[in-house]
Amino acid sequence: MADVLAPMSGNIWKILIAIGDQVQEGDEILVMEAMKMEMPVVAPVGGRLAALNVKEGDPVEADSLLAVVTPA
Repeated sequence: MADVLAPMSGNIWKILIAIGDQVQEGDEILVMEAMKMEMPVVAPVGGRLAALNVKEGDPVEADSLLAVVTPA
């Protein structure tokens, strides 16, 4: 399993995939917003999205666990 961590503090702006969806390494999972900048958060490995710990609009701190990807 691979953890997807928040690269910075900010808000979850948009979630792009759902639990159970297949992802490739580097696919965008969600988009964060901080200081009026958008930052894509990508899958660290290919596999299936096993958990999503946030919803759109949630504030998060740097290094918070956002999601978990189970490798294929």
